[in-house]
Amino acid sequence: MKKLTTTLILIFGFIATASAQSYMTEEGTAIFHSRVPLHTFSGNSENLTGLINLSNNKVDFYIDLTTLETGIEKRDRDMKETLETKKFPFAEFFGELVSDFNPDTTAEQSVKVKGEFKIHGVSREVTIEGTLQMKPEGLLVKASWILRLEDYDIVPPSLLFVKVDQEQEIEIEALLKSVDD
Repeated sequence: MKKLTTTLILIFGFIATASAQSYMTEEGTAIFHSRVPLHTFSGNSENLTGLINLSNNKVDFYIDLTTLETGIEKRDRDMKETLETKKFPFAEFFGELVSDFNPDTTAEQSVKVKGEFKIHGVSREVTIEGTLQMKPEGLLVKASWILRLEDYDIVPPSLLFVKVDQEQEIEIEALLKSVDD
């Protein structure tokens, strides 16, 4: 129900400015890479939801953190407990495209977005680099950045002297389809 409500808010929030330049997905991929001493692991979700409006450069993405999986159930439970997903179920970004993007070419173009990233109840202004590429099926988005857990009041889990690294590499990829089709 929360996902439906949030999706409706995203759609109606952009309806007023929708043009042939609004793109949306509910099936993007979010991946994180993490480290503990002598080991790395990754987790992902196929439930990244996002909207980009090229007419006003607005960018809005969110993910239900309860959908993240690492392939190990205990680690998944520990991660969700650390992120307090019952209290803070979503990670969200709302901002704008601050670099030029030419939708009339199919070449992959480097872009930057600037805005508020919120996770674990803490919002911080961030600038994220990525790429946009027009495809026949829609707008392909790729981005990556480093998230420091302590910046969002997240205490990394530990077992004895083994602690999860503060820095988490985040990657997203999504094919957004025109909302005007």
